[in-house]
Parts: sequence; C-alpha cells; structure tokens
Amino acid sequence: MLVTNGMPTGQLPPARWRKSSASNPSGSCVEIAEAPGGTVAVRNSRDKGGPALIYPRAEMAAFLRGMKNGEFDALIRLFHASLAPLPTRAQTNHDTADPR
Repeated sequence: MLVTNGMPTGQLPPARWRKSSASNPSGSCVEIAEAPGGTVAVRNSRDKGGPALIYPRAEMAAFLRGMKNGEFDALIRLFHASLAPLPTRAQTNHDTADPR
C-alpha cells in the first residue's frame, strides 16, 4: 500500500493511535501511529478521519530528540498566552509604518 502525506486517516491500514498522557483535556491534541514502510503518521485527535501527516521514522526520531533536549522550548511561549504575550500586529507589521 502506498502511504502518502495528507491522505485521509481512514485510508491507512488499521493502526494503534497513541496520544500523550500530558494531552490537553479539551481534546486538541495530536496522535501518532506506526504506518507502513517504516513511517510515522500524525493526526489531529479531534478529526480522527481527517488527513494524516506522514514522516520518515528518522525525521520523527530527530524531532522527538530535539523536544526532549529542549531545542523547541522557546516556541512554547508562542502558544501559551499566560507565559508571554504575543506581539501585536503593529509590532510585527513594518509595512504599515508612516513613511514620512
């Protein structure tokens, strides 16, 4: 079976989908599963039939190592409002500055 990035999850062979025990109780999480050909499938836990992102096992392993090593910790502040406010549109859009 040819597994392609973005294919509907329902078209993948039956898989054991797993979600982190630290997942958000509202259900906005990702789930992963082993996919054919030594790949890893990732899906949105709220859209179980939706598209799956397919990654080579080596790429997923490198990503997880980086997460465990704290390489992406700075990104957490982008997604958690109580940790740091996001910049306003005026602070990030330099094209709107008055040219005078």
